[in-house]
Amino acid sequence: MKLKKLIAYFFSLFLIIILGIIGLDYWISYKTAPYIYHDENKLPYRAIGVVLGTSKYVRGGGINGFYRNRIDGAINLYWQGKVDYLLLSGDNSLLSYNEPITMQKDLIKAGIPRESIVLDYAGFRTFDSIVRANKVFDAKDFTIITQEFHCERAIFIALAQGIQAQCFAVPAPKSMKLVRIREMFARVSAFIDLYILNKKPKYLGPVIPIIANDN
Repeated sequence: MKLKKLIAYFFSLFLIIILGIIGLDYWISYKTAPYIYHDENKLPYRAIGVVLGTSKYVRGGGINGFYRNRIDGAINLYWQGKVDYLLLSGDNSLLSYNEPITMQKDLIKAGIPRESIVLDYAGFRTFDSIVRANKVFDAKDFTIITQEFHCERAIFIALAQGIQAQCFAVPAPKSMKLVRIREMFARVSAFIDLYILNKKPKYLGPVIPIIANDN
């Protein structure tokens, strides 16, 4: 009898946790929807566009569709006059892996002027990228460039930190099931970081205003 009660208890707890994860996922999507744009023609101008980094290549070779679409989106917004500067924020934790430099090379190949590109080497997580854009690079109101599901978490972080941001959602690859499941747990982690642990970016440092540096 005790075993049955114990099993029932753990099953109920498991169900509550699953429902909580699903509920948080939907709540974040709902809360951030007004700040996400799919049509560049409707996207309001912002001086700075923040491109969130990811690996350029997938395992086994080939270009990562998430990466390619973010780069294409950034190029498109720049030439459409929707942003003046592109802040490339990504992981640079290994000598052999440098997301900001990789993105910069592809943008320069597309004709984007070097002086319009700024690199953030300490964008280890989405949280770090968003907070550093505001605290380190003095971006008061900026456009995030990434896929829609990632837009939602990035905007959620910005709202929780009192940062003004909007997001341009670029297309996502068709195979999204595993990515979307992983995203649900990433949102739980973001919620815990923001509202329970009150985490800070791994690195901050002195303020380096993007626009002021150009004047």
